[in-house]
Amino acid sequence: MWEAWYQQKLLDDKIDIKIGQQSLDNEFMDNLNGGYFVNTMFGWPMLPSADLPGGGPAYPLSALGARVRAHPTDSITVLAGIFNGSPTSSNFGDPQMRNPSGTSFPLNGGALAIAELQFAYPSSGTLVQANEAEPLARTYKIGFWYDTESFADLRTDNSGLSLADPASSGIAATHRGDYAFYAAADQMIYRFASEPDRTINVFIRPMFTPLQDRNLINFSVNGGLTMHEPFFGRDDDTFGLGGGFARVSDSVTSLSRDMVLYNPGVYSPVRRNETFLEATYQYQVAPWWQIQPDIQYVFNPGAGIVNPNDPTQRVKNEAVLGLRTNITF
Repeated sequence: MWEAWYQQKLLDDKIDIKIGQQSLDNEFMDNLNGGYFVNTMFGWPMLPSADLPGGGPAYPLSALGARVRAHPTDSITVLAGIFNGSPTSSNFGDPQMRNPSGTSFPLNGGALAIAELQFAYPSSGTLVQANEAEPLARTYKIGFWYDTESFADLRTDNSGLSLADPASSGIAATHRGDYAFYAAADQMIYRFASEPDRTINVFIRPMFTPLQDRNLINFSVNGGLTMHEPFFGRDDDTFGLGGGFARVSDSVTSLSRDMVLYNPGVYSPVRRNETFLEATYQYQVAPWWQIQPDIQYVFNPGAGIVNPNDPTQRVKNEAVLGLRTNITF
């Protein structure tokens, strides 16, 4: 099971409340134009995927909680929610294996609080004068999350030694709480006068946390460009070109250097960052059938990790070719 919730609207739809099992990526931290891409980092981003316990409450998992949404004006929306701090009862191993059915409903993972401010234009109340061109659509968002769970230090043990040091206890130091800031923007930059549905759009979504001792990723960003109806007559097709970047925290980079120092006979690449690019095309074959060829290229996968098939080398850059199809019944 993915989600199960109850939603109630109040004050002529100015406020609505949702309570139950929820997935944050449906409403928070999202880019509309990022949804055309295949790489999962255009959906639930790299930073919370790597830093939140269990990867955070995002597809295919979710968490119990409550969310409030308010519309103080036609263009402004405020979102806030509090959820269980992890979608699984235990933060060890693969979270999807820990909660394969989505029905464990844990309440022991601390609390994850999140808030987001959104601005969208044009809104439902925007008036366009006669003979005036329709404004270029845009949506801007800023947000913040805080998790009360305890987090393990990624470099030092409970005595202050490096975890790579042979004298280390092997028990990581712990830190209480974690947080990050983020922003997201979708901006239409051009509309063809002869065909209003033929548009070019750009998007971007940066995220950052200053807490580098407990987080694998301290900065990530993804963005790109989409074009609707890239060829005349292909009204329902979309072309997209995008990419992403993730930087590992200083503690992770330092630990990898410590491993080189304390284990000179073992190949240990120093981890720094990963970058990916993606080109995709959604082709509408029929009203009920869509196919999507896709190509991705990843630079420095895993930010620099050992190749399990050749422990003397790191995993090299990778190209990924794919074809996705959607059939609507």
